[in-house]
Amino acid sequence: MSYAEHFTLALALVAFKELRTPSRITQVLCDHGQEALVQLFDELDDTDRESILEEASALTEKAIRVTMFTDPDYPKSLIKKGRPIAPILFYWGNSDLFHAPSVGMCGSRSATQLGLKAAHACGEEVTRHNMVVVSGYAKGVDTTTHLAALAAGGKTVVVLAEGFNHFRIKRVFSGTFDARRVLVISQFQPSQRWTAYAAMARNGVIYGLSRALVVVEAGEKGGTLAAGQGAMRAGRPVLVLNFGESTPEGNRILVAAGGQSIRSRDELGEAIIGNFSVKNGAEQGELPIFGGSVSGPSESRGDHL
Repeated sequence: MSYAEHFTLALALVAFKELRTPSRITQVLCDHGQEALVQLFDELDDTDRESILEEASALTEKAIRVTMFTDPDYPKSLIKKGRPIAPILFYWGNSDLFHAPSVGMCGSRSATQLGLKAAHACGEEVTRHNMVVVSGYAKGVDTTTHLAALAAGGKTVVVLAEGFNHFRIKRVFSGTFDARRVLVISQFQPSQRWTAYAAMARNGVIYGLSRALVVVEAGEKGGTLAAGQGAMRAGRPVLVLNFGESTPEGNRILVAAGGQSIRSRDELGEAIIGNFSVKNGAEQGELPIFGGSVSGPSESRGDHL
C-alpha cells in the first residue's frame, strides 16, 4: 500500500473522529473536498495525530483501504443528486467488484429450510449469469447466498453492519474467502459495533451497488421488508420470491407494492436476462428455485476463526 493510501486512511479516521456523522462528513467533502480533512488532521494535537496514524497503520497491515465519494474510484451507483449513500467506504478484497454488475440478496436471519434452499438457488443463478452476489453477511439468507456464489465459482460482495475491527471470517467460509473473488465493505468507522440502525443503513449500500434486489423471506415488519421498500424507492427492480401458500407476509406486501413475483429459478433467470444480465452463453435450467440442497449448515452460527 502506498503512502498516499495510508494517509487517506488517516483522513477517513479523522473525518469520523472530528465530524462524527455521515451527513456532516458529506457536507464538508461537498463544500471543501479532502483538503478540509487535511486541515483537521493538521489541527490535531500530537497525541491524537499519533493515535490516528497508528490506527491507520493497523488497518494497512490488514490490507484494508478506503474510498471517499469525492474519489474517482468511488462507486457512482451510490451517489444520487450529488449526495452519497455513505460518504466513506472502508474495504478489503477485490475493489473491481465495486463496479461489477451485481444483484443484491436479502432475507431473514432465521430463515426456514425452504428459504435457505431458495437463497442457495438464487445465489447460484445469479452467478450463472456472470453477476456478483451482494449481501449483508448476517446468518441465514445472507450467508447462504454468499456461500452459494463462491461454491459456484463466482464472486460476492459482503456489506458489513459494523466496523472492520469487529469483522471476522466465519468458519463456514473456510477455504473459500479469496481476496480475488470477495470484496468486504464497511461504511462505518472501524470501532463501531453492530446495531439495528447500522444494519438498516447498510441495506442502502446493498441495493445501491446492485442492479436489482432479490428478497427471499421478509416478515411483515423488520429489516428485510424495509430493504425491499428502500430499493423500490431508489428505483431498483425488486424480485420477490413466491412460495405459494408458504409465502411470508412481507413478500406479499412487497409484491402488492410493485415487486416482481418470482416462482422458480427459471423465472429469476428470465428476469435477469430480460433486464440486466451480462450474457455468458449459459442455458436456462429447468430446476425449480426450491430444488437442491443448501451447501453447508442450514444456519450460519456466526462462528469466527
